[in-house]
Amino acid sequence: MHITRRHFLGGAGLAALATQFPSRALARQDGFTDLVAGPSRQALFQPDGPASDLWTYNGSAPGPEIRVRRGERVRVRLTNRLEEPTSLHWHGIRIENAMDGVAGLTQEPIEPGESFDYEFVAPDAGTYWYHAHNKSWNQVARGLYGPLIVDEDTSPFDRDHDLTLVIDDWRLAGEGTLDVASLGSLMDWSHDGRLGNWLTVNGRAMPVQTLNAGEAYRLRLINASNARIFEIDPNRFDAQVMAYDGQALPKPVRLSYAPLTIGPSQRVDLLIVPDAGSDFKIEELSGDTPFAFAGFEITGVPKGQPNLPSLPPNDLPEPDLAGASTVRVEMTGGAMGNIGRVTYNGKVLEGSDFRDTGQVWAFNGNANLPEAPLYSAKRGETIIIETVNNTAFAHAMHVHGHHFRVIERSGSEVDDGQPWRDTSLIGPQQTTRIAFVADNPGKWLYHCHMLEHAAGGMNTWFEVT
Repeated sequence: MHITRRHFLGGAGLAALATQFPSRALARQDGFTDLVAGPSRQALFQPDGPASDLWTYNGSAPGPEIRVRRGERVRVRLTNRLEEPTSLHWHGIRIENAMDGVAGLTQEPIEPGESFDYEFVAPDAGTYWYHAHNKSWNQVARGLYGPLIVDEDTSPFDRDHDLTLVIDDWRLAGEGTLDVASLGSLMDWSHDGRLGNWLTVNGRAMPVQTLNAGEAYRLRLINASNARIFEIDPNRFDAQVMAYDGQALPKPVRLSYAPLTIGPSQRVDLLIVPDAGSDFKIEELSGDTPFAFAGFEITGVPKGQPNLPSLPPNDLPEPDLAGASTVRVEMTGGAMGNIGRVTYNGKVLEGSDFRDTGQVWAFNGNANLPEAPLYSAKRGETIIIETVNNTAFAHAMHVHGHHFRVIERSGSEVDDGQPWRDTSLIGPQQTTRIAFVADNPGKWLYHCHMLEHAAGGMNTWFEVT
């Protein structure tokens, strides 16, 4: 059976499923939270349908929600029960470099049967997530990810009003199970990346959550897909944006445009105060017709005027543009694009080398982690990265260990005071300039979070000394 939009809408009514938010119940050993990466079977298409062979943390995709308060120490022991090495990246956290979890750059990969202890302080409140960072194109696609929530010192929402929605698109085969055979497809690597045909929220298709009328809720949306850019319109359900990529806005804002794009790995926090009887759905809008993927049923009547909380900002260093150093990154390659002269592992690629290695993208003529860094910054220096997208596809560019502001984007106006981000979408033939203070010592990745693009060459690194 071919999974289509009609099958989805016909097979998953609003009242069909109870929302399954990630569990916080974790075994603890020596002060560490245990995460076990291993194979498990989970139904994706329908609860009573065939089970897919997934790779998960603690037996579920997404993995358990890890939740701490700002300034607290995170201690996680990852045990690898997979058939290949793995590692664990804490996406969006300004973390100590040795704990960043990038196999081959900040640590050796964790071999099958071995464990690794991750320990770091969570300096900033916000919505983050964790995911595998060795062969991510394969391991994340199979289910190795989960939410990491860092609460404010005094949270303006209790747990009943603070909801995490981890969104993923899965590529299912004819019988409704994960299409493992297509993993690693060069077609995916050289085009948009791996796009699925089935959406889930917290591992379930079209879940439904009950909300109380007149009460304020925080919805934390996390895009855990390999490559899909989601498009939603918060105004359709009267929601305001509170934060991007974990970083709070000065106050909640109602968007004056639509759609809001959420690229791979990006997060958005929404504020919603539902009216009585105003059931709503969150819809994906990039297709020909709106595609509902999460439902909310509203019960009761408002009890007076609700308190509309805002979020306290994190203390991030503002870039000094006058004293900044500019680094230029030119993206080339992919289908319908010119890759030019490319060096990979010290060798200039020719002819069938591109197909044999899978290296079909490049940054400044280099594919996948050249020996020399893109640049070396002194601690505290402001860096501007000017990224020129000379390809036919969009890319979600992620900076490890830092947050940045977009200061210029060709083809659109960029106002002062742009929100902090750790991942930015760059459209085809577009140039974007981002600025940040390189204040976190170590070796850090700058890469496309379309995971097939990263595997196919869109990986580089910089160092802060």
